[in-house]
Amino acid sequence: MSLQDLEDAENRHDTRVGAGFLSERAVFRGRDLHHQLSDWSWLKLFVYGITGREFDDQAIALLNYVWVSTSYPDARIWPNQVAALAGSMRSTGPLALTAGMAMSEASLFGGRPFVRGLDCFQRLSAALADGSALEDWLEAEITENGTIFGYGRPIARRDERIPHMLVKLKTMGWEKRPTVVLALRIWRYLESTRGIEMNIAALYCAIGAELEFSVREFQSFMTLCFSAGMAPCYHEALEKPVGCFLPLRCASVHYTGVSARTWE
Repeated sequence: MSLQDLEDAENRHDTRVGAGFLSERAVFRGRDLHHQLSDWSWLKLFVYGITGREFDDQAIALLNYVWVSTSYPDARIWPNQVAALAGSMRSTGPLALTAGMAMSEASLFGGRPFVRGLDCFQRLSAALADGSALEDWLEAEITENGTIFGYGRPIARRDERIPHMLVKLKTMGWEKRPTVVLALRIWRYLESTRGIEMNIAALYCAIGAELEFSVREFQSFMTLCFSAGMAPCYHEALEKPVGCFLPLRCASVHYTGVSARTWE
């Protein structure tokens, strides 16, 4: 950014994504929102807004299942826990869900692996096209970064979503898509050499790669993927007495820090 950039942007807003002409119409990426896009599903509009591309019904159905398959209304799961705590303290729904979504972008699980995983697939696909061997590339990646995102799971070894997603991919004729096949090849190699299972992020990222999402686009798309599980946890906490979601006695806290000191 330069001073010239700031001066050029002063008192003006250049956009290609749309605008609202109040009392007249609304334009969404060059199309009239209320006339040309009124029959679209919200998810199709959301993806179109992110990418600028119109996805067919099959792709939208698959992306919809990506969200459905990870919507767990379990208040022990970290972003849902935040939403439930907000409900327990009588915060508002928007604040609860926003806080939960912010927490979902964790480094080892949640949103961050979607970014790293898609980037990995893109780099690996390019390397294979240039003649690299899959095994050599994976070993070099593990040596450099310590992990292959989308493989291994922090809490449980097996991911219960995998078989259901594989059935969905087969039903839709996606089981032989190149990146899906690549995800399974990586799984077989890591399982045979290290006993590491695939987690659902690998298949999600394979789908994103097949649909040619950029890393930033896929990150934006996956932002809401846990929210359907957060909302019921928030509302259930509202039904209970204030502060009664996972209360903890002070005596139950095992403190290992600096001992008590006398202040003079």
